[in-house]
Amino acid sequence: MNASEIARIQSYLRGKFSVPNLEVRARPNKDDSAEVYLGDEFIAVIFKDDEEGDVSYDFNMAILEIDLPEQPDA
Repeated sequence: MNASEIARIQSYLRGKFSVPNLEVRARPNKDDSAEVYLGDEFIAVIFKDDEEGDVSYDFNMAILEIDLPEQPDA
């Protein structure tokens, strides 16, 4: 992804999630994806899918069970 695409995606995600410190960064040696950070924490990868001129971006975020809050007692 080029710098213009990354800036547009970052602007979109900041507005969509109301998170002004969300940052989309280029990946070293990769031009089909970018990394998403919340502050200094890596949270996701965005992959560019360009199939016959129809471009889309896939947001891929893994959530580890150990990062989830405890379930409240029923």
